[in-house]
Amino acid sequence: MGTAALFRGLVDDAGLFPPTGLPMAEALERHRNDLAGNDPVLTHRFLCPAGRLAELRDHLTFPIRLGLIMDTPALPPLDGLAVELVEVRQAPNETPGAVSERLAGGLPDGARLFVEVPLDGRGPLPRDGSGPGLKFRCGGLTADAFPSAVDLGALIAHCAEYGVPFKATAGLHNAVRHFDSALGVDRHGFLNLVLAVCAATEGRDPVPVLKLTDVGELVRLARAVPQETATRARELLVSYGSCSTSTPIEDLTALGLVARRPSTTTHPTKEST
Repeated sequence: MGTAALFRGLVDDAGLFPPTGLPMAEALERHRNDLAGNDPVLTHRFLCPAGRLAELRDHLTFPIRLGLIMDTPALPPLDGLAVELVEVRQAPNETPGAVSERLAGGLPDGARLFVEVPLDGRGPLPRDGSGPGLKFRCGGLTADAFPSAVDLGALIAHCAEYGVPFKATAGLHNAVRHFDSALGVDRHGFLNLVLAVCAATEGRDPVPVLKLTDVGELVRLARAVPQETATRARELLVSYGSCSTSTPIEDLTALGLVARRPSTTTHPTKEST
């Protein structure tokens, strides 16, 4: 079965982002500890806003792999920083293809572009895996920031049908879908998300899996995923950004889906970029 492949390199380090918003020095120290721990669930990629690159350089004392979140009109000087991903929000009336054309020639060598699209998938989406990837926001600080399972499932199904890679972000606090009484909304689970992508790669509707709250059933589904499906699913779902680099590992360990490893020093955090 493909359980190990499902969760390998799943979680990007989004410690700088709200609501946690670790100070740069603290976020980098946590990242250094995670690098030393080398847990396979983590991508060991550090997400940083483009507007904070100068601050990053001021505090950086070890090599890192970067995912750059564009919050500036243009890329600032990189000065040798190893940028693997560039993530940019689609402007109103813009398409992912237009974003790619706008940034053509300006991306760092070897960096992959991911374009954040509206929650309901309005407008044309790429139908070619060789173009830009997509980015889906799965939650936020208010209830209206959470897409419905139907809308999120439609985006996943599109990516599976056309081979378009995507990243997810925000709201994926825990493995299993659950109700957040403070916000009055159901939070998507990252395990639900991974298994929904598996369903879509096999030609099945991802929505029922996104809606599942039965922990035992989700664990059973995860353990039954064939290796080929796991590989194809993770080619589509590149990773998701999480402010916590410990909670995803703790959840998967508690569910018996990854092996327990020696603990490392991390800071409990809750949101994603």
